[in-house]
Amino acid sequence: MGPVALCIVALVVISITHWVYRWRNPRCSGELPPGSMGLPLLGETLDFFAPNTSCNIPPFIKKRIDRYGPVFRTSLVGRAVIISIDADFSYFVFQQEGKLFKSCYPVTFNEIFGRQNVGSLHGFMYKYLKNMVLNLFGPLSLKKMLPEVELAAYTNLKRWSSQESVDLKDASASMIFDLTAKKLISYDQEKSSDNLRESFVAFMKGLISFPLDIPGTAYHKCLQGRKKAMGMLKNLLQERRAKPREKQSDFFDYVLEELGREDTILTEAIALDLMFVLLFASFESTSLAMTMATKFLLENPLVLKELREEHEAILRRRENSNSGLTWEEYKSMTFTFQFINETVRMANIVPAIFRKALKEIKFKGYTIPAGWTVIVCPPAVHMNPAIYKDPLHFNPRRWEGMESNGASKHFMAFGGGMRFCVGTDFTKVQMAVFLHCLVTKYRWQAIKGGEIVRTPGLQFPNGFHVQFSEKNELKQDTTTNCI
Repeated sequence: MGPVALCIVALVVISITHWVYRWRNPRCSGELPPGSMGLPLLGETLDFFAPNTSCNIPPFIKKRIDRYGPVFRTSLVGRAVIISIDADFSYFVFQQEGKLFKSCYPVTFNEIFGRQNVGSLHGFMYKYLKNMVLNLFGPLSLKKMLPEVELAAYTNLKRWSSQESVDLKDASASMIFDLTAKKLISYDQEKSSDNLRESFVAFMKGLISFPLDIPGTAYHKCLQGRKKAMGMLKNLLQERRAKPREKQSDFFDYVLEELGREDTILTEAIALDLMFVLLFASFESTSLAMTMATKFLLENPLVLKELREEHEAILRRRENSNSGLTWEEYKSMTFTFQFINETVRMANIVPAIFRKALKEIKFKGYTIPAGWTVIVCPPAVHMNPAIYKDPLHFNPRRWEGMESNGASKHFMAFGGGMRFCVGTDFTKVQMAVFLHCLVTKYRWQAIKGGEIVRTPGLQFPNGFHVQFSEKNELKQDTTTNCI
């Protein structure tokens, strides 16, 4: 090999070595949080996405907490990332929304939900859409919706009790989707030739995945599902415009009215992305929480006893035993709300919250460079024994006397700050009403217990099959898990 070739090889080796060194040691004007950037480009992505089969802190997070502390750096899918389970820092991130941080999710999230989805918009536009959604999920609307939620719960429980067993995650997701789709777009699966929910099912598996748009990959299936669902929503939009209704009957009518205003800032693309996100978000997280709630009741008979007593007391206080739930009865469910909070604490329906540093930030001696992604990890906060005594023990009474309607430094099951989930109250209404119908009218038993499977983009009790029976018609079975 000649001198020129040797020089070229030497330069290549030096360049690669320098590149690897710079990758593993990012430039920073101060002190970065401790951690490892992993392999060039790949970072520590594979470890981050590894499944977790318990309710405890994800192994990826726990291992690094033990090594580096509650705030550490890493690299995921080519991005420089700070991960936090520090309550003060996480709270600081939420409080500085729009000032020092902004919502910033992975590329796959924006491709699947749309580049102008509500989670990716900021400032006035985000507040405008949030107020639109509150028109649907605010207290006044929920109060009117209560009878429909109760009817849906009773109707589905009745149907499930006639079957040998149901996969509860899938069955509850279908129940919630049907109700939400009716309120959003007057969609009725039985009268439609297209199965809209099927288009959403693939999303969960590819929501946070490697962005490889190749047939057979989870990401490709996600995009195909989005394309089909968006096509259905666009067709519906055109139909409504061609034949406008005289009176508003669903959220889509309200959106069309906003689109028709001369001074509107709403565009058709943003409106369709909003409908798409609402349809998906409303059923996926709530069905997870509902399934886990049923599972926790099977595993904690004393909790079930107390919950059942609260709801049977509501029935006894009624003048007419056949009347439906009232808003006052719903608001009186003290132990039920404690139970729901404990359920979502352990179910961790929000596995990761993504933000981006808008400028260089100093916090507790560390420097967060501008442009870096910050991930707040609610599961690690919710499973911190310094905050929650014996965190893996299901104990609704730990919420007694605690303010639990919103977010706090130590409770972020529904997010935090100005981006606190606007559908939180809708989720609580659906769960409380379902639990009321369940514990007062039915018994149930696990036919197949399933397993908890979690990744940063996917978490659900997989294969949890349940047999339901009306209280006076309990089916005989050899299963020991029966309540």
